Amino acid sequence: MFIYTKITPHCEWTLMKSNNTAASLGFAGALIGFVLPISSAAVNAVSLVDYIIWAVVAGIIQLIAFFSVRFYMPTLSNKIEQNQISAGAFLGAASLASGILNAACMTY
Repeated sequence: MFIYTKITPHCEWTLMKSNNTAASLGFAGALIGFVLPISSAAVNAVSLVDYIIWAVVAGIIQLIAFFSVRFYMPTLSNKIEQNQISAGAFLGAASLASGILNAACMTY
């Protein structure tokens, strides 16, 4: 998640510290969307290397989800910085949905 916050144009940590609900919703969805597949990988991985590979894949999928939403909504970061809750909720939902689908794909 550290890498995720460094790649996104807005700083989730700073925004959340200033009580930005939109940033919190977007980041919470990304966090849960990342944890779901790595928890699935923990159950299904055959080795530590396998688990790490799936964790990297889960991180990449979350970045793809972010940039997909940003492609659809080019002003996403500005809207989140302005605390427009609908933008954060949409990003969070897209991140969560991609995490659920990713977790389902990681089962053998």
